[in-house]
Amino acid sequence: MSDEDLLVRPDTDSASATPVGRSLPANIEAEAAFLGAVLIDNRVIEELQTPIRADHFFEPVHQRVYERVLTLLDRNAVVTPVTLKPYFEADEALKELGGITYLARLTADGQGLLAPRELAEQIYDLALLRELVTVGRTLVEGALDTSEDVAPMQQIEEAEASLFKVAEGAAGQNEASSFSTASQKALGMIESAINSGGNISGKTTGLTSINQKIGGLHDSDLIILAGRPGMGKTSLVTNIAFNCADRFLRDQADGIEDTVGAPVAFFSLEMSADQLATRILSEQAAISSEALRMGKISREDFQQLSFASQRLAELPLYIDDTPALTIAALRTRARRLKRKHDIGLIVVDYLQLLQGSGRANDNRVNEISEISRGLKTLAKELEVPVIALSQLSRAVEQREDKTPMLSDLRESGSIEQDADMVWFVYREDYYVASKEPKRPVETDDQNVHEAYTAWMQEMEQVFGLAELVVAKQRHGSTGKVRMKFEARITKFSDLADDDPRANYDSSIG
Repeated sequence: MSDEDLLVRPDTDSASATPVGRSLPANIEAEAAFLGAVLIDNRVIEELQTPIRADHFFEPVHQRVYERVLTLLDRNAVVTPVTLKPYFEADEALKELGGITYLARLTADGQGLLAPRELAEQIYDLALLRELVTVGRTLVEGALDTSEDVAPMQQIEEAEASLFKVAEGAAGQNEASSFSTASQKALGMIESAINSGGNISGKTTGLTSINQKIGGLHDSDLIILAGRPGMGKTSLVTNIAFNCADRFLRDQADGIEDTVGAPVAFFSLEMSADQLATRILSEQAAISSEALRMGKISREDFQQLSFASQRLAELPLYIDDTPALTIAALRTRARRLKRKHDIGLIVVDYLQLLQGSGRANDNRVNEISEISRGLKTLAKELEVPVIALSQLSRAVEQREDKTPMLSDLRESGSIEQDADMVWFVYREDYYVASKEPKRPVETDDQNVHEAYTAWMQEMEQVFGLAELVVAKQRHGSTGKVRMKFEARITKFSDLADDDPRANYDSSIG
């Protein structure tokens, strides 16, 4: 096949808009040889390891031919130059290459059959290089254009996002998905739920009671976990992050590929990485975190702590404790962690400590709205669940019933709007403990004894009991999940089956 037969048109396609004297990376001969191999043996496509799409071809005619090949194969048709003929008889661009006989010439020598995988990899790699050229050109043009607002950080973030798409091989995949594609993905999630025994189709929280209520943490979901100070929201999200990462580590060791665990990125804007590590070590070694901080532990406890530390050394939990992150910087760091460690869950502690772009900083409500939208966008872009902690307003403290409501979300209604799920952590024992009456020490006052006895009975009913209030869930019902909370080691766990307090009403309001 001669170069004259395979024409390149650097000036007829938008993808070819390159500086004078330079051409975009492409190998038309490789494209033709690969198409020839496919037309000779349709099974070539089935054996490919490289995800070749029509838009990876540089030559527009090759793009249309390959797209038609995929369509016919999807119908279980045999694809040859003859079966392609009716679809291209009126194709003007193909006529310039020789018309229908060009399709026959693609299969003339069969050289593509010698190395179809290598040809596919080269086509794919060159397509990524062209995407890099586009990203670079856009970046340069944007940096040189000062006619609009000068926003270098925004341009850097956009460039980072574009480079992430190229690195993931996702460039050009932003078109609308067909219902067939979407339904196949949905069926895969449903199948995962069936295989898990009907309990979970997403990432695990490590708590059976929560998994049963929500079906696991679903990709692309933004989950807001809110509560008043002292309720244990950081403890709960730390438990979930550890459980998810630990499940991934255990399944990997057991050779289980279809795991419900995942590597986790934990953005801690309030606590340092070593403080979070102390919490996790305290939980795993069953030693009081307060005792750890103060060094009041025995040699046996320290040995137990050392064993726990060794076991957790390989835990795929990545903690970023950079303070005062902007939402743009957080997204940039998350993309890098996704690219480097393939994280499957992101945790942000907590939302109100993030900063906006700067343009909305004069209005806190607008800034929080920008942050919540940015977190939801991040969840969709990386296709991972994002759990963001949030504060609640003090209105909770003014009510007799301290159970949180959606209206208690602080500073912005957009948090509720952007979230796929909203959870509240509520511990009644926290409030009951604060109402402890005078102790009946060396007194015969019957009222004092009765008040203290009544308080003790109430405390016994709620001590160590926590509720996760699912106040919003796009994919299912709202309701309450009751859990056990061990404040000494900041650990949430499922209530025992024989604990009468485990029963709960699945509806709210």
